[in-house]
Amino acid sequence: MHIKYNKEKIDFEYLNCQLTPYSLQLLEQLLPEGILQNREYVALNPTRPDKNLGSFRINVFTGKWADFATGDKGGDFISLFGYVKGISQTEAAFALQALVRGA
Repeated sequence: MHIKYNKEKIDFEYLNCQLTPYSLQLLEQLLPEGILQNREYVALNPTRPDKNLGSFRINVFTGKWADFATGDKGGDFISLFGYVKGISQTEAAFALQALVRGA
């Protein structure tokens, strides 16, 4: 995925706040095999040959995520999107900002 940059700066904290109302929808699109368990979305990690739900979890309110099988983790929806898509957090922020603007 190649993202075109513009000269606009992205406020990561503000963007994460904008994403919160759409978090479950975003997670279901990004990780369609997942399920909601209380405050966490539990999914298969598409970056490795994950076969069982349980170790890859995302807090649907904060975006904090972790793969307890590998130790990979992040603090928000932007880092999760970048991790899953294999792109930088800046590229992820621009892509997610475009999604928010189109919502």
